This record gives sequence, structure tokens and C-alpha cells, in this order.
Amino acid sequence: MSQINDLQLKQLLEATLFVLAKPVSVKALRETVLADFSVSLPRLKTVLEELVLEYQERGVQLVNVAGGYRFQTRDSLSEILQTLWQEQAPKYSRATLETLAVIAYQQPVTRGEIEAVRGVAVSSQIIKNLTDRGWVRVVGHKEVPGRPALFATTAEFLAYFGLDKLADLPPLTDAESLAAVFSGMKTMPETIEESINE
Repeated sequence: MSQINDLQLKQLLEATLFVLAKPVSVKALRETVLADFSVSLPRLKTVLEELVLEYQERGVQLVNVAGGYRFQTRDSLSEILQTLWQEQAPKYSRATLETLAVIAYQQPVTRGEIEAVRGVAVSSQIIKNLTDRGWVRVVGHKEVPGRPALFATTAEFLAYFGLDKLADLPPLTDAESLAAVFSGMKTMPETIEESINE
């Protein structure tokens, strides 16, 4: 195993996280770019935390989301930077956001259970859109007649909404606030708030 000093390690981690557009776990870092180097887990975590602190006051921050680290712009700059994206952010209907919220807060959940919470039928297109987006996936089947699919959120869902784990979801105050939950979350580059106000 090759040796790497702290400065080189920090530079390698910074470059790796900079070029990837998704969160990278400590395990993935150790199995890929650090596979040929002798770097202990405590040392790796220390260097990552140093990078987090170094970027804390900059326009770009290193954050821990979806079980990994990624660079992203400061939340406070998202509205100003929105003009740089030529594409219009996709708009999501209230029904889509309510369905996503039910899945996020009650997972794993069947389509029938989603419909019971929402009080209306869930369109197949809504489920398809959420799975195509990579926010929801089938994680099994409920052991009842018909064996309906059980839906749960994905790591992509956590990454998009800037969450490290499901426990970071804001608490619900009442059943009617399911869709409103996402309006308070800061997202980049798309904004769910615009979708709710559609």
C-alpha cells in the first residue's frame, strides 16, 4: 500500500468529490480512489470533516447527504443561480407531491395505503413518474391477497432534498400538511415550492 500525506489526501478527496455529481460514501471512497493507499477510517473521516469546515463559509459547500459527501452551492444563493439553468425546472402536481410525502413518511407503503391516506385514487402515472425520477422504488410485496407492491424512497430522494437519512425529514404537524412539507425544503436546482404553487 502506498503512503499519502494529509495534503495529498485532502486534494484527492476534494478533486474526487468535485468531479462527481452524486454523494459519495466513505466506503466508496476507500474502495475506489483510496484503494491503493494506506488511509485509516478515522484519518479519512478527519480529513473529510476538515474539508467540510473549510468550505462552510464559501459559495460552494461540502455537505453530508444520503450517506455520502457531495459539493453543492449554498442554499442562500439558489434563487440567484436559478437564472443559469436554461431548462425550466419540472413542475410536480399536488397529487404527486402528496403521494411522495406519504411514501416518505409511511414507508414501506402500498398503493392502497397511499390512497387511504390521500382519500383519492393514485394514478399509475404518478407512481411511474416518481420511479422514473429515481425517488421511489418497489422494495417488496405485502403478504396479503394480491401481494401489492411496497414502495419506499431511495438514496436519490435523500440526495435531491439534501437529507442524510429519513430521520432528517421535518416532523408532521397534521395529516393535511403532507404536501406542504416539501415546500419548506431547500432544493437545488429545482424548487418544489414552485410545483406546489402550480
